[in-house]
Amino acid sequence: MKNPENPITVTRMELANRMFFRLYQCANMLHKTGTRAVEDLGLTTQQWAVLGALSRPEASGGMSVGDLARYLMVSRQNLSGLISRMERNGHLHGAQDGRDKRSRLITMTESGKAVWNSQAVPRIHEYYEKALADFSVGDMTHSLHYLLKLLENMKRLDDENPNGDEEEAA
Repeated sequence: MKNPENPITVTRMELANRMFFRLYQCANMLHKTGTRAVEDLGLTTQQWAVLGALSRPEASGGMSVGDLARYLMVSRQNLSGLISRMERNGHLHGAQDGRDKRSRLITMTESGKAVWNSQAVPRIHEYYEKALADFSVGDMTHSLHYLLKLLENMKRLDDENPNGDEEEAA
């Protein structure tokens, strides 16, 4: 950091602190209120993210654990435990990847697809409507733009330290 006494630098750091703290609070509230929206379906926000990732057309043939971890930006270790629980609950199936025998291919079961499509998605859409109340399409577009910009910068930081801490939450 350049001259920390510079008023512009001080203001910038104060704003950055407030911004990252609000982002932290939003993530915590997403876990709390998002899980509440789907908990009676036996899901958490983490499971919602896994099912959402696997429901995309490009994942119709399944995803390896590594690809899923990279897509969700979580550690393979934490994701493996989550996948195991979801397999026990009947939402996911893991099988040896025919293209890479060292890798497991994760797919949604018919039961997982039914829960996702007929129960979870309507609840999630209702949650989105409530959480984004008073947001215009423009507000959402601008928010998404800035979140993507921030995410790209954070990915760049992560790439600079590829052997860093692998303890992200899944």
